[in-house]
Amino acid sequence: MADELQNWLDRYLTAWSSNEPDDIRALFVEDGTYAGGPFDPHPWIGRDAIVDGWIAHKDEPGEWTFSGEPIAYSDGVGVIEGHTEYKDGNVYANLWVVHLADDGRATSFVEWYMEPGPVREGQA
Repeated sequence: MADELQNWLDRYLTAWSSNEPDDIRALFVEDGTYAGGPFDPHPWIGRDAIVDGWIAHKDEPGEWTFSGEPIAYSDGVGVIEGHTEYKDGNVYANLWVVHLADDGRATSFVEWYMEPGPVREGQA
């Protein structure tokens, strides 16, 4: 079953790289949701809204790198741990919580991300 989550992640990375509406649309069920954080007051609800929101906030191909992998999967809920670096110097640690339907598309996606904090004295 963890293979389903890895497959979804692979397709997500393809969509992130292409920004093609069909690639994005293929990731989500018709009434899927996409939240940019656990307290996102305006998640994208529905596949068309997800595509529109994604395109409106897209990252250009080649402007970012992502490394990560699924770290947990049970009963259709998966967690992906990742690390995203942008060419402009922004760096994020990511946890993505993905609920998958039986067909491997997401019913829900919530991104949790952290920016690096200040380095404490004596740390490098």
